[in-house]
Amino acid sequence: MLIRYYIYAKFYKMKIALVGATGMVGNVMLKVLAERKFPLTDLILVASQKSVGKRISWQGKKYVVQSLDQAILLKPDIALFSAGSQCSLYWAPKFAAVGTTVIDNSSAWRMKSGHKLIVPEINSSELNAEDKIIANPNCSTIQMVMALAPLHKLYGLQRIVISTYQSVTGTGVMAKKQLENEVAGTQSEMAYPYSIFLNCLPHCDDFLFTGYTREEMKLVHETRKILGDQSIGITATAVRIPVIGGHSESINVTFKKEFDLTTVRKTISNTEGLTLQDNTDTNTYPMPKYAEGKNDVFVGRLRRDESYKNTLNMWVVSDNLRKGAATNAIQIAEKLIEKELL
Repeated sequence: MLIRYYIYAKFYKMKIALVGATGMVGNVMLKVLAERKFPLTDLILVASQKSVGKRISWQGKKYVVQSLDQAILLKPDIALFSAGSQCSLYWAPKFAAVGTTVIDNSSAWRMKSGHKLIVPEINSSELNAEDKIIANPNCSTIQMVMALAPLHKLYGLQRIVISTYQSVTGTGVMAKKQLENEVAGTQSEMAYPYSIFLNCLPHCDDFLFTGYTREEMKLVHETRKILGDQSIGITATAVRIPVIGGHSESINVTFKKEFDLTTVRKTISNTEGLTLQDNTDTNTYPMPKYAEGKNDVFVGRLRRDESYKNTLNMWVVSDNLRKGAATNAIQIAEKLIEKELL
């Protein structure tokens, strides 16, 4: 399949638009496109009106940031969207109408009927040529399902209890600046209702009438959709911590069948996109500081929950701007090329 990918890319002019090119995820997308040698022939950088006309350097060439209207006229093959839900709800259908396949990083399309929610290692087989707006899952969902999907095949997921410890980069540039300024002892615009330095906030995204946050419910609904199993019991608490490197998750998972820890470790070690870091003798376990800038999902602290049958505890870490956003979106684009769906 890899050979077909490069042959197809060589003879097909690939025009890529990056919507939200000046944002935090947009910057990482540019890095990932270069690192993975994505076979584009034309790159269209798109941002809000205030950024139109700016110049961005990529791969030794300068690109002028264009408006959404201008980008649509150029009819890109793929548009990578990372510009927020409202932008995507309005503009993604307009790109799709001219034949562009949109891969959207916002929450706008994830739970909409008729739109695929894709983690390539898990469910890229669902993609077809009719998919013109494809959703990229939430960052905290992606790393969790990456770790759980191969175990779901072996033992069947019955219930998941998740506590997340999420980087400020998941909120955006303003949150990162808030943390940096608080560390430096200077005041700045607040992304959060409280200080984040030397603190943790059990508050990711908006609260719903149920008392859960939107971030917590994304873990519930998106996981079931990606794994194709609405019967899985899922509950979550999402916490923001003063970290920049990535998101961490404590996961307590109950299986339908009895499991073997040796098989669990072997399965994780042999799964594409996962790295096992699980040796308490050498203090080897995943940490966001060391996941930053990497595309894999790191899994460790594997241990049997002795208080309940068929239940496993695990610790999962990933760079939320990489596999949690930019890398996953670009992997979807690679699958579209590989499967000749454009």
